[in-house]
Amino acid sequence: MISANVLAFMGLGGQEMVFIFLALLLLFGAKKIPELARGLGKGIREFKDATKDVRENIEDGLKESDPTK
Repeated sequence: MISANVLAFMGLGGQEMVFIFLALLLLFGAKKIPELARGLGKGIREFKDATKDVRENIEDGLKESDPTK
């Protein structure tokens, strides 16, 4: 859903998305696109895990320094 909202915000419609997909297909080939998507997915997952770890560390630090306990 988020990607549809981003694409709509950027003014990309169906024709534009098909054109972009065809351009990617011509540039990278059918065998390379799944590898690129897999790498992008792994990068996004690692980023989410890292932000989750940072958030947990900050929350733990706040709990330790809370004077009401």
